[in-house]
Amino acid sequence: MPDPPLTVSSPSPNVAPSAPGVVAKPRRRILRRLFQLFGIVGALFALWLVAVWPPPIWYRWFWPRQTAFMAMRAGQADSLARHAQRRREAVAGALARKYAPVPLDRIATTLPQAVLVAEDHRFFEHGGIDYQAIREALGYRRADFGWDDPRDRAEMRRVLEKAWSRRERIRGASTLTQQLAKNLYLSPSRNPFRKVKEAVTAYRIEMAMDKRRILELYLNVVEFGPEIWGVEAASQVYFGRSASRLTADQSAALAGTLPFPLRSNPGFRPGRMRWRQQLVLRRMRGEAIQIPSDAEAIEAKEPITDSAPNNR
Repeated sequence: MPDPPLTVSSPSPNVAPSAPGVVAKPRRRILRRLFQLFGIVGALFALWLVAVWPPPIWYRWFWPRQTAFMAMRAGQADSLARHAQRRREAVAGALARKYAPVPLDRIATTLPQAVLVAEDHRFFEHGGIDYQAIREALGYRRADFGWDDPRDRAEMRRVLEKAWSRRERIRGASTLTQQLAKNLYLSPSRNPFRKVKEAVTAYRIEMAMDKRRILELYLNVVEFGPEIWGVEAASQVYFGRSASRLTADQSAALAGTLPFPLRSNPGFRPGRMRWRQQLVLRRMRGEAIQIPSDAEAIEAKEPITDSAPNNR
């Protein structure tokens, strides 16, 4: 009896054949999706970095009706209304905003000089970020830096290891342009990402405006007390005169108010203000002294307890 014919069963349609690259394809799909995700996240982060409104070039010609910093203070209306300096002026739990921008040629020349001495004496030398001030804040002792120099690399490792402990000094190295960027668009938050956006915005401001306009804007939007914004309002409140008639002493007093105007100013607890005022005046007269940064001043326990008003 002949043997039955051999039958070869066909593979089940539900079972995929094993072939080289079958395992690799899912991996490539996963990697491709990850790269796409990283690309989307990177694009959104880049968009967030440059997303400010109105764009900096707008302020080449126009004054801000309200800055981001003013808006933040408006959200603190209750606490500002209780501030000892102006609480008697509060109406319905809020203070009237004092803000009257004026062009630079209607500001006494001693005031920009005093503010630059106190806040950013290399203002006309940097492009928005003062890398020399950052280097000094980090404590970097070498004259230059090169990746091919082992001593430079060793010094960089040393300062980076201590960078966190010197973070307050690094924050104190911010330029006047960075402070303007923060006032116009951002917040006082110390979030590292916000600091990156501040630096990018400062660079864009420098590209959109000349130094004179940047200085003019800063002097007109900087805070000088509870709901007191800009040099004209501050001059009227504290000295009863316009900013064009400020004396050198009065200009140094306003410069000495920065950067903590709610803590000490010519009309409220002026001890700290007077201490800084004298340093500013000495620097304006040509003395080679250094105005302490925020962190250095705190470490030096600068006087802040004088509560007598000084409404000259």
